[in-house]
Amino acid sequence: MKKFFVSMGLAAAGTASLQAAYAPDLGPLSSSKIWNVSATLRGFYDDNYDTANGGLNPRGSYGFEVSPQLMLAVPLQQTELGLRNTYSMTYYQEREELNQSAVDQSDQLDLWMDHAFTERWHAKVLDTFVVAQEPQLLNPNGSPASLPFRVSGDNIVNSGTLALNTDWTRLFSTSLNYHNSFYDYRNSGETVADVINYYLGVPGAPGPSLAGLLNRIEQTVWLDLQWHLSPETVAFFGGQFEQVSYTGDEPIAYSPLVPGSIYYSDNRDNRQYTGYIGLQHSFLPNLSVQAKAGVTYTDPYNDPLGSTSIAPYAVLSIIYTYLPGSYVTNGKITQDQDSTYVYGSINHQITPKLLGTLIGSYQYSTFQEGFYNNVSDSYYSLGLNFSYTFTPHFSAEAGYNFDEVSSDIYQRGYTRNRVYIGVTAAY
Repeated sequence: MKKFFVSMGLAAAGTASLQAAYAPDLGPLSSSKIWNVSATLRGFYDDNYDTANGGLNPRGSYGFEVSPQLMLAVPLQQTELGLRNTYSMTYYQEREELNQSAVDQSDQLDLWMDHAFTERWHAKVLDTFVVAQEPQLLNPNGSPASLPFRVSGDNIVNSGTLALNTDWTRLFSTSLNYHNSFYDYRNSGETVADVINYYLGVPGAPGPSLAGLLNRIEQTVWLDLQWHLSPETVAFFGGQFEQVSYTGDEPIAYSPLVPGSIYYSDNRDNRQYTGYIGLQHSFLPNLSVQAKAGVTYTDPYNDPLGSTSIAPYAVLSIIYTYLPGSYVTNGKITQDQDSTYVYGSINHQITPKLLGTLIGSYQYSTFQEGFYNNVSDSYYSLGLNFSYTFTPHFSAEAGYNFDEVSSDIYQRGYTRNRVYIGVTAAY
């Protein structure tokens, strides 16, 4: 059930994701060609590469990462087609010394199509397919609300959006959207006995698997009705429906107080209905704000002990460009599973060739019902990156990433520090 209310957070948005160290945004393609290739080599030190609790002997490692990228953008008369593929191979020296697999691989494929049927009808298709281990890459909305921990294995997430924007008159327009996210964690196979022993406190019992708890399909459709009050101001109201279907088909919970009460993945299925109103306004050519607020009704229809709930809903976005190449923005505020998540960044063009980026995020989550009812987690993340462009084809970077989970659950919290230095060649 999603119970939430969020407040404004001015933070900042930067290169690509919260992983400033490992996934920088290389910027738009050159207008003179439809393709671009690049490769990045980084050396790093990660003092807790498994995101382990301090009481579980977290391990640090030196290592390096190789990350080639290919980008294509094909502009046609009324259509633009695009593709970006980023592959990463990361080597950990410590794991090799422990006779473990020393190499991790991840891959992210982004596809998009932008098509104008007429001057008034405009459609977009976006899709991102990821195979990865890091939490920022495994959450398409940016928030690690589902699982703020590193997960070994070829975990898969696919996130796609369809949008149709229509200008019916000079003052009235609509935006119809559909979003689909698919999650497939490879940690699976726990049995009813494993789950019962875990909830009874049997030492060494593995408990429910990540696949059983988190494998799912999320589908969301929403419609905005927009009134253009002036060239600078748009008012809108809309409605959103979301269906979450859990697909793990495994036992995930047990209550010793209710004999035979084994819960399975699909007992977490739920539906949400949200209504909201909002306003978007450009105060200055370099300052724009969008805000919306409403209520959400949640129905955990497949939980025999679940109950419906109504909660407030709010989103705020601010973008301020204070110098060419420099801007401040608070990122999209997202809520999931009784979580509030705020992120953002500051990009500052220190010199024509030197760019500084500061990225931060905060997430607060509360578990509802079950074994950890009303127990809370806090997740903090901070990234600092400096990038120096020697030529249009060659640049260097250095930075630092900090992550922390503070939890009321025994041995769940962790801290993680990463420092890195690297070079990128592009053509």
